[in-house]
Amino acid sequence: MRSLLAEILRARVGGTFWAPPAASADSVEALLRPRTAAEARAMADAALADLTPANVLALLPDAAWAPGARRLLAKRGIAAEIGDVDPWPLLATASRLHAAGDDELAFLALLAGLRVHCVADGAIAGWGLTDDDPAIPSKGRLRLEQLAGTILIDQARYRDCYSGLPTEVETVVERLALWRSCIDANRPIAVGAGIAVWKRREIAAMLWAGRRQPLRFCQRAASAVAAASAAGGAIAVWPSRAPAGLAEVAAGAGVPLHRIEDGFVRSVGLGSALHPPLSVVVDSRGVHYDPTQPSDLETILAEAEFPIELTERAEALAAFIVGAGISKYSSGRGGSTPLPTGVRRVLVPGQVEDDLSVRLGGGDVQGNLDLLRRVRAQEPDAFLIFKPHPDVEAGHRPGHVPDAEALAVADRIVRDVPMAALLDDVDAIHVLTSLAGFEALLRGVEVVTHGAPFYAGWGLTRDLAGPFPRRGRTLALPELVAAALILYPRYLDPVTRLPCPPEILLSRLSEQRIPAPTWLTRVRGVQGRLRRPMRWARSAA
Repeated sequence: MRSLLAEILRARVGGTFWAPPAASADSVEALLRPRTAAEARAMADAALADLTPANVLALLPDAAWAPGARRLLAKRGIAAEIGDVDPWPLLATASRLHAAGDDELAFLALLAGLRVHCVADGAIAGWGLTDDDPAIPSKGRLRLEQLAGTILIDQARYRDCYSGLPTEVETVVERLALWRSCIDANRPIAVGAGIAVWKRREIAAMLWAGRRQPLRFCQRAASAVAAASAAGGAIAVWPSRAPAGLAEVAAGAGVPLHRIEDGFVRSVGLGSALHPPLSVVVDSRGVHYDPTQPSDLETILAEAEFPIELTERAEALAAFIVGAGISKYSSGRGGSTPLPTGVRRVLVPGQVEDDLSVRLGGGDVQGNLDLLRRVRAQEPDAFLIFKPHPDVEAGHRPGHVPDAEALAVADRIVRDVPMAALLDDVDAIHVLTSLAGFEALLRGVEVVTHGAPFYAGWGLTRDLAGPFPRRGRTLALPELVAAALILYPRYLDPVTRLPCPPEILLSRLSEQRIPAPTWLTRVRGVQGRLRRPMRWARSAA
């Protein structure tokens, strides 16, 4: 029980922790939590016996009588917050709480070490742990751990929010702790910019921060900066779709920009086919695919501690991904291609040639054909397999290499075999910046990088474009996995639409819950088929 209570305190869960914080908590010493105007008057009298009004804050329920109580308290000089607030910043500064004995805030205050004065009977009062109103009868004496066991275990039943099955209180605290960390990370973000309409619902869910109003999305730089300035927050921007002039206008107004991108396990279905992401990363320093500047991921990899519990969890994640055949856009092991034996088999994944990761981290490599030729120079005797990028194959993005030109360098072109299945059958992979290199590391495949992907430079890959001065640390694979799949991204459960840990999303993806086609995805598919001949003709020219 002691460890459970310590985890509740560490995670700061319980009460309305998702709500916005109070306007000011720095000088608060006493909290008042009245349920009636009479209780508000009595609590104010008790608090002002030894404190000034500036050191007292009332937390009033969102009820019809609250405005009247607020006027009553205002006459005594006591500020009040009406409606839900995050109690934990207040519990960190206050020293005492006046509340009813059945108020959950009284229990949290006891855990946080506050002195609690109960003005009415309830489960918390009468056990020698609180200062009680004289009318409250004594029920005996309990230690805090005993009272907590009664409240949290004996008198409660729990169900897992993702499965609906009965579970233990420890699992519930773990789930709430994740939500708390997501909310805290999202609170600085006030506006989304450059985010396509078809993915806004999922992005809003992953960026939810307990706001009373939905996250605002803007398409123009001026409106995004004005809205963020008014809210005192940052803008989460999709870099490839950033409104013109946003960086300059935001810098002039002192508004921070956070870059948002797809996570490394994204969905079943392509983003270019308008399947919304179920995972994103939000980076306050830069973005993981831009090696010219630090990013949150690079900072984690360079500086974070990786306790054994975290690396063991990362190992289990990697094993699940490999076992289920999960890749960024798909899952399962359907499809295969016979490859020769007795020869080194090397995979070369194609990329979208105007992708920001290629433009920023691709070095001097000039497209997919140039990459193929460089790989052949490195691997003159290997059996080279070229896998075109699915977005290019679908006709949505540039990067097509005519088959004749590709086969002048490679030994085989493979299109319809899932990446996970291919990685199981090759000895090595050469990549520019492709995430396939990270997926290959999970499977123990040798990885050679020609650009600067986030996983290069940590001692796990052979890097032809290195060295990378900020990446001098040598990491074990579970540490890389922990950073990239646990500490950096945000995930959304496609079934409950709740923020979730990676294990839940991976489990859903392993069940191949393919989104039903919509009119939008059908139209996008037709667009790709119509554009494909034109894009390929330009590539051939």
